Amino acid sequence: MKRALFLDRDGTLVEPRHYPSTPSDLVLQPGIGPLLRMFAAAGWELVVVTNQSGLARGYFTEEALERMHDRLREMLRVWGVELHAIYACPHHIEGIVPHLAVHCRCRKPQPGMLLEAAEDRGIDLSRSWMVGDILDDVEAGNRAGCRTVLVDLGTEGVPDRPERWPRLVARSTADALRQIAFAEELLPPQALPVPSRTSLWSSAVAARR
Repeated sequence: MKRALFLDRDGTLVEPRHYPSTPSDLVLQPGIGPLLRMFAAAGWELVVVTNQSGLARGYFTEEALERMHDRLREMLRVWGVELHAIYACPHHIEGIVPHLAVHCRCRKPQPGMLLEAAEDRGIDLSRSWMVGDILDDVEAGNRAGCRTVLVDLGTEGVPDRPERWPRLVARSTADALRQIAFAEELLPPQALPVPSRTSLWSSAVAARR
């Protein structure tokens, strides 16, 4: 079975925006192209799993979302990177579109998108990683059985439950990918910047021990 990098979209693959709704809203995070290409060349699946409650809230349409994802694919192809799949949850209980304003099993922190991808694409979740910028991403990955990395944008506090603790904490998406590549022996130790954790997370990890 294959290994995968499960990647959140907003704040992880692309710079954070408040409900991006057009292709021009998507800007790739710096430094990630060559690293993603390295994982793909090593046989890893690259799978985006993204909450898109803007659909339920009526901020944009499914056609607009597909145009954004076409743009995301185009930007990554510049770096020789092909995404293997994109899974998007359109639901939110507070939405205004009736058939999308429901509880679901796909919206992170639920693990549904990762489980669906694993079944669709023959992915070994225990050998895969989830990378995201909020603890809901971490929880979804942990509940699916993945290892997890939090890209610390300074928006998340210390987790209050074990399932929300990431395996690793990174300062950027590129740093997260380097840490995973080091852990998977795709990069030598000297390629890993140190220290990797912010002071908040360093203190939290020390206290947890």
